[in-house]
Amino acid sequence: MNIFEIRNLQNSENRKEKRKTFLRSLIKSVDTGANGTLDYIVKKGSGKNKIAKTRQ
Repeated sequence: MNIFEIRNLQNSENRKEKRKTFLRSLIKSVDTGANGTLDYIVKKGSGKNKIAKTRQ
């Protein structure tokens, strides 16, 4: 390997690392249960006003 190839390999690795860190910074955390999406309450029927355990 000559110096040109080594520099290209180093530059490509640096670009990969920068891209990974950039993409990680774009990911936003999500609040579980925000806007009432965690526990659904049954509106009608025999189980009225109870929290649904499984998806209907």
